[in-house]
Amino acid sequence: MRVLRRRLFAQRANDGWPDPAPIFIVGLPRSGSTLVEQILASHSRVEGTFELPNVLTIVREFDHRNAEHDAYPEVVRAVPPGQFAALGRRYLEETAPLRSGRPHFIDKMPNNFSHVGLIQSMLPQAIIVDVRRHPMDSCFSTYKQNFAEGQSFSYDLTDLGRYYRCYLRLMDHWDEVLPGKVLHLQYEELVRDPEANIRRLLTHCGLEFEPGCLAFHETKRPVRTASAEQVRQPLYSSGVGHWKHFESELEPLRRTLGDCLARFPTVPAPIEHSISSTR
Repeated sequence: MRVLRRRLFAQRANDGWPDPAPIFIVGLPRSGSTLVEQILASHSRVEGTFELPNVLTIVREFDHRNAEHDAYPEVVRAVPPGQFAALGRRYLEETAPLRSGRPHFIDKMPNNFSHVGLIQSMLPQAIIVDVRRHPMDSCFSTYKQNFAEGQSFSYDLTDLGRYYRCYLRLMDHWDEVLPGKVLHLQYEELVRDPEANIRRLLTHCGLEFEPGCLAFHETKRPVRTASAEQVRQPLYSSGVGHWKHFESELEPLRRTLGDCLARFPTVPAPIEHSISSTR
């Protein structure tokens, strides 16, 4: 966080590739990102894709560029003018086969929350949405899910609590150095008042409201995440506050999350028209 500061982004404001097509959905697993992806993919101007690995591939390349020098993200400071634009163009070329010509497309790789600064450097006009869920529900749902790969922090409640705190701290940093860049969409608020929050989401993406976004469960497209079945259903609320049924067992998680829980409102009573995807 000491590397990617506001001054650096100001100095390199014109270095990236100026294309507003990508919409990045970031966050933690089981927080509602697949739901938001499905909502956006129900818009006539947005192409739904998959969890794209392209940004993570670029990060790995930075990390292994030269064993004798700083790794990522420190190496970003030494990137010469023009290279970020080349990386942005490369990203768009690599993802082009997944697109059918709509003005926008979605890159829903939750772990990209760590790389908002890199995305801004490569694609300064890209749209970024952070989907977050109450930490107790988010971490408990992640703990229950047996991921195929890539989520090694998810098998221990204490590790999960620490990881969530780090995630919040990093998102706070992006808000400080890139004010207004990231829209934070609270899952419980989306469940409580779908239309108002979908309109807010579409406004952030520069899109007009379309009723089809409210009927996202009717959109026919492949979904390959743990929430594939949930996004085929209308919103429902049974997942909100589900952790309370296991409160004593989840005490190590609650204790590790500590004061960050105060940032989230008390989970309200379940509402009939709520939830869908929790990833």
